[in-house]
Amino acid sequence: MKGWRRGALLLAGLLALLIGPYGALAAPPSGLPQPAANAIPVCPGPASPGTARCHAILRTDIGGPHGTVGPQAVTPSGYGPADLQSAYNLAPAQSSFTVNTSGGKVVWSQQPAIAIVDAYDDPYAEKDLGVYRSNFGLPACTTQNGCFKKLNQSGGTRYPRANGGWAQEISLDLDMASSVCPYCRIVLVEASSNGFGNLMAAVDQAVKQGAVAISNSYGGSEFSGETTYDSHFNHPGIAITVSSGDAGYGVEYPAASRYVTAVGGTSLTRSSASRGWSETVWRDAGSGCSAYEAKPSWQTDAGCGKRTVADVAAVADPNTGVAVYDSYRYQGYSGWLVFGGTSVAAPVVAGVYALAGNSPTYGSYPYGHSASLNDVTSGSNGSCGGSYLCTGRTGYDGPTGNGTPNGTGGF
Repeated sequence: MKGWRRGALLLAGLLALLIGPYGALAAPPSGLPQPAANAIPVCPGPASPGTARCHAILRTDIGGPHGTVGPQAVTPSGYGPADLQSAYNLAPAQSSFTVNTSGGKVVWSQQPAIAIVDAYDDPYAEKDLGVYRSNFGLPACTTQNGCFKKLNQSGGTRYPRANGGWAQEISLDLDMASSVCPYCRIVLVEASSNGFGNLMAAVDQAVKQGAVAISNSYGGSEFSGETTYDSHFNHPGIAITVSSGDAGYGVEYPAASRYVTAVGGTSLTRSSASRGWSETVWRDAGSGCSAYEAKPSWQTDAGCGKRTVADVAAVADPNTGVAVYDSYRYQGYSGWLVFGGTSVAAPVVAGVYALAGNSPTYGSYPYGHSASLNDVTSGSNGSCGGSYLCTGRTGYDGPTGNGTPNGTGGF
């Protein structure tokens, strides 16, 4: 067994014995994300108790020192807005989505808001978002025109210290929300650190800002005190999405919270079928049974006595990843990049919720409207004896929940 593997297992064992302000840890997922050799997690982990790791995974063979690093118009590698809208049947939904205009200009103050919650600061967030949207022909989203707002967890503009990994996560989240709902306002709320206390304060701030959907692309191992944080997600009428994790079969928090929509991951490829696309379970998507969270009434699967992860899914495989623009040079990579991870899926689904315009009760809506989702019936994210908890099948399964968006009818 390799040295790093022994060290990871030893660390997991030690953490499992911890008793403190965060309580005892549940059995963690399989450890660090282990994507293909051509990809790396931008927020290394696993996170220590009471902290979260972002779930973005960067392709290292595309972009950065190997590709286009300038903001000039290009055709980036990775899926762009038109691809995601096609794959998830969102173009018809956009045509019926009310865009409030005056004199031919969007009245951004009357558009719904998607909030992005992440840790630390991305000093180039607005500028990089502008490059992405301009390149793909999306309307400008700036502080000046009222589309974009950036705040700290207290609602002010004194931002936390910058962090390169989380900056790449922020760029990914902003670009994905833009791809799915280009006429939504975007509120970026930056937590002071990756501790759950600060991240929850940022979620509270997103609620105060009137967001109709709040995307969270981070998580950490479950712990016995996690339910004390659940009140921060308990906001009926607001869609709160959380990425399920990138370490394969196993559950993380806050995806485990019964008050959120836990978003799993798929591999998305073009197909000759009528849809034009096909999806399988992404091998590293998180799923399984929570150790601490009560099972919500709308979950009726028999394999978990408590909360089951996930609820829905979207593209997450870095090998079928998405284009992102980020100029904060980190680990030698900047410019047009390709990302995967359930960090992609969470803001995509938040955008679909915003387009749908419903007033959801936590993650319950897709369970009663699964006919409006793409069922993912193949692939696996780990070893669980062939159970639906880690294997794609007809109907509900752990890695992809009820399926992926097929228009807005499931949201």
